[in-house]
Amino acid sequence: MAAEATAAVPAGSGYSGDGLGGGRGRVLRRLVHDPKGVVGLVLLAVVVLAALLAPLLAPYSPTQVHFETPFQRPLTVGFLLGTDDLGRDVLSRILFGLRASLQVGALAVGLAVLVGVPLGLVAGWWRGVDAVVSRLTDLLLAFPFLIIAVGLAAIGGASLGNAAIALGVAAIPTMVRVVRAETLRTRGKPFVDAARAMDASGPRILVQHVLPNAASAIIVQATIIMPTAVIGEALLSFLGLGIQPPTPSLGIMLSDAQQYLLRSPSAAVLPGLAIAVICLGFNLFGDALRDALDPMTVTARRRSRGKAAR
Repeated sequence: MAAEATAAVPAGSGYSGDGLGGGRGRVLRRLVHDPKGVVGLVLLAVVVLAALLAPLLAPYSPTQVHFETPFQRPLTVGFLLGTDDLGRDVLSRILFGLRASLQVGALAVGLAVLVGVPLGLVAGWWRGVDAVVSRLTDLLLAFPFLIIAVGLAAIGGASLGNAAIALGVAAIPTMVRVVRAETLRTRGKPFVDAARAMDASGPRILVQHVLPNAASAIIVQATIIMPTAVIGEALLSFLGLGIQPPTPSLGIMLSDAQQYLLRSPSAAVLPGLAIAVICLGFNLFGDALRDALDPMTVTARRRSRGKAAR
């Protein structure tokens, strides 16, 4: 039996089954040949670079006011995207607002992964723990994502950190569900049975065999949480529960521009477009990544190509 188990799961192989191990090259090739993935990756690259290089790209400080030039239209000399009601440069505020949105989104995703992945693994492996975790998850999922985020942000106070924590906590139940489902799917695989035959402990099996197989689902879920967190941050800032002035935020820009919408519509439209670009980039990239990591999708495409060739 030990010999069979060793053959099924070679020592140090880090078997990954349907996960990412051993297939990174194939996944990258599929992404490159998927138009959605290419467009999404380009949009994300532009957004991330703009956020990282904001201090270099911004023509002015995001908090610098020009009282003599309020409500300037886009393409005005000295102000490429115009100014707001206080004469602050809209382009500079959008660049720094992108940075704030990505920071909150990354922190929220990190918290959801840090807490949701272990809970999902434990719930999918041990039935006794599953009864408790699943009931708590069902209870949280009974409330809309943004309602939980708004409630937690109101309790914790308005700040970038509290907004990220509120959004991350609100995203934990969906991450738990995804990882739990992957754990239940993987625990009956032959390589897991082989590891059990070799007297591997439950935590070791989860870390070495179950987690690598769930990695693809975790990554895809992270690309779903990220745009949701960006929208959530804009909503919290819009309501005064997120990032506080004078720190620039896309949500704060929308809140400030709403009362001057007819006089200066670009001050509201441009931050909204920035949020839309972030969400579109992550959604397109996440959709393409899911297709690239899903073996069933790849098989269906190959069959369709074969039929077309005939």
